[in-house]
Amino acid sequence: MEYLQRRIGMVNDRLEGVIDAAEPDDLSEQLGHVVLAGGKRVRPAVTLLACEAVGGEQEAAVDFAAGIEFVHNASLVIDDIIDRSDTRRGTPSAWSEYGFGPAIIASDGLLGEAFALFSSNDRAMEIVAESMIHLGEGEATELAARPTTEAEYMTLARRKTGALFRASAELGAVAGEAEPETVEAFGEYAERVGVAFQIRDDVLDATASAADLGKPAGQDETMDRPSLIQITDLTPEEADQRAREQSDLALEALDAVDLPETDAEAYLRDLAEFVVVRER
Repeated sequence: MEYLQRRIGMVNDRLEGVIDAAEPDDLSEQLGHVVLAGGKRVRPAVTLLACEAVGGEQEAAVDFAAGIEFVHNASLVIDDIIDRSDTRRGTPSAWSEYGFGPAIIASDGLLGEAFALFSSNDRAMEIVAESMIHLGEGEATELAARPTTEAEYMTLARRKTGALFRASAELGAVAGEAEPETVEAFGEYAERVGVAFQIRDDVLDATASAADLGKPAGQDETMDRPSLIQITDLTPEEADQRAREQSDLALEALDAVDLPETDAEAYLRDLAEFVVVRER
């Protein structure tokens, strides 16, 4: 665990540095409220681990890792506005704390800081832009073209959650100067992990308490949101099995790449297992 915490600490230091330098001070405060309130830092961890797993130095991926965390948090600000969710990570959500206008500006600010971190690498810019297109399509699908079948749900999950996970791993592989086929394999791995993560999120929303989650529980039903539990007859246990299937496919994608046995590769495998059993 110390191994992973050191890497997450590097990302947190970079996040804090960027936020402290943001102007004006009110914007810096709002960015800090959103980003520094906590969070699992799963996506930036994937970026650093992917870089190391392909033989790169972790320092080469820190900016990309911080950038993808900014993008993720920008999307959460908008999610909370759409859902009227007044809590995030056990603290007031951005709109609840500052109002709708400042929250939207904070989301824009996070995206701006993110793309500044990606701007030194054309391939990184392409990866993140593509992921944001898919993310936008997923958000629009959730609101306007709701899935009604399990297959349609899986497409939504790949866009809404899988896309940023895919970008996280691909960014790390790019930072580690991996070959294109290796970048693609890491993207496939992470997208599957992201889908498993989303399915488990659906299960937790339906079964866990708000205290356990650090945010309101039962929101999918309250907001009539198309979670896997809501649009199918699957039990939570059966939905967890779908998550397990995605996790197994993620590990198969890693197996397709000839990677040396390293701590980074082992942690990526552990992550594919963890997202299926996490409790928050």
